Amino acid sequence: MALAPRLVLRIAYLGGGFAGWQRQAGPRTVQGDLEEALGRLYRAPVAVRGAGRTDAGVHAAGQVAHFDPPFAIASNGVRSALNGLLRDDVRVLAVYPAPRGFDARRSARAKRYRYRLAWGDPLDPWEALRCWQLPSRPDLARMRRALAGIVGRRDFAAFASSGHSGTGERGTERTISSARLIVRGRHAAVVLEGDGFLRGMARRIVGALLEVGRGAQPPAWFARLLRDPRTGPPAPTAPAHGLTLERVFYGGPPATGDR
Repeated sequence: MALAPRLVLRIAYLGGGFAGWQRQAGPRTVQGDLEEALGRLYRAPVAVRGAGRTDAGVHAAGQVAHFDPPFAIASNGVRSALNGLLRDDVRVLAVYPAPRGFDARRSARAKRYRYRLAWGDPLDPWEALRCWQLPSRPDLARMRRALAGIVGRRDFAAFASSGHSGTGERGTERTISSARLIVRGRHAAVVLEGDGFLRGMARRIVGALLEVGRGAQPPAWFARLLRDPRTGPPAPTAPAHGLTLERVFYGGPPATGDR
């Protein structure tokens, strides 16, 4: 009997109710919820592998994962069934078949994260779930100048969470291909694209930018973290709820994360 094709999921979730992506014994996680729902659907254990491990409280608009189904069910049927089994804070947006060689994590070429900021009047509750409200408007010009120096391949050890080992050939080196500060009225977003992110890296980049933006540190301090990350002062960490994994990029089909 031919094997059912590997399936790829594009997933969105609000991170506030989760202890992160990765399955754990006890706390609720996105991977755990998906595997539980798939187990009920297929009446057999099903392992899910994600493109990345978002931390507790971090959201996703375009997380990607794959699994090998025990038997074939039409993609639309899988999506409908999973959304009927999952709680409202996690949705399966799309389901695609993929070659057996496709791996949601290893096949990924790049990721995009968006960190949302706001200041001024109180936010609507649903907006506040995904946005860090600041007490006042930061100096956005200073932040933009500091951010301009981040593009390229460099050692981001100063922006990794404490205890990150930097295992693998790259260690703590990563390449940021695009870094933008987008401002609309009393809202701003730091948008980062790169070939990978260390644990806590996106949030520490934003935390350090805000130190510059509120005048607590000069732009030269941020540049020093990039230039000499192992001896410079540690970067602070922005709250998790402002960060969203927005998109995962792949070099070819399936186009799940490229949409």
